[in-house]
Amino acid sequence: MTLLLSAALAFVVVEMSVTYLVARRLRNFGIVDVVWSLGFGPIAALFYLVAPRPSASPPAPLASPALVLLLMVTAWSLRLGWHLLVRVKAHHPAEDVRYAQLRAEWGAQVGPRMYRFFLFQGAVQILLSLPFAWVCLDPSPRGAPFQLGVTGVMGMALWLVGIAGESVADRQLSRFRACPDNRGKVCNQGLWGWSRHPNYFFEWLVWVGYAVFASGSVWGWTGWLSPALMLHFLLNVTGIPMTEALSVRSKGDAYRLYQQTTSAFFPRPPRKLPSTTSP
Repeated sequence: MTLLLSAALAFVVVEMSVTYLVARRLRNFGIVDVVWSLGFGPIAALFYLVAPRPSASPPAPLASPALVLLLMVTAWSLRLGWHLLVRVKAHHPAEDVRYAQLRAEWGAQVGPRMYRFFLFQGAVQILLSLPFAWVCLDPSPRGAPFQLGVTGVMGMALWLVGIAGESVADRQLSRFRACPDNRGKVCNQGLWGWSRHPNYFFEWLVWVGYAVFASGSVWGWTGWLSPALMLHFLLNVTGIPMTEALSVRSKGDAYRLYQQTTSAFFPRPPRKLPSTTSP
């Protein structure tokens, strides 16, 4: 495990240092979101390549849970990274409002503070990648199908639901924003009528899938730190709080009404407000 973590630490330091230098040159710190998303694929590949293999009767490549998980992580990482790259490129040279706000708040200290923030993002990458490490280190086969066992199959199912839901939510929001008549309005269509942040919910579900997948491995239960940490960041730190504050600022009462009728995170039917009209 020490070897895997050392390799991951070296990777994220180089990854985030280069990203910081490029971001400063482009004057757009928002590109760190793209790199952060794309970085999980290489981390999972590092774990897969560096982890020791059992010398006796190794499983066939297609039956390896570690390889299956590597493909899952890579597919998710490329999808999310590409989606964010398209969004950042469409707004460049304008910077994402979250990073523009940090730039304004930190003032003359934006350089060193932002670099530390980038390194912190890299540390979070390693913590979130714990399920990948435990699967790669587990020498025991899981059984059919493809030696994944019950937890592996359940993890893949949750992962698929998360990927599909997040993709649908992203497409629905993009389609809504592309219509000129919707400028300044709140998207409450499709999945966005059941949750104010369905993309965040399904993103979290992907990480639940990884944790379930790893649960059948030795020490795999510690992989539940990943969805717990992701949920904390989404609900309390850089996810919903910052996004909602910006939405209220830009859309005002329309978004406040949306907050009253629609769940913040977990999808559910919209709430009906009591009628204020007199009989």
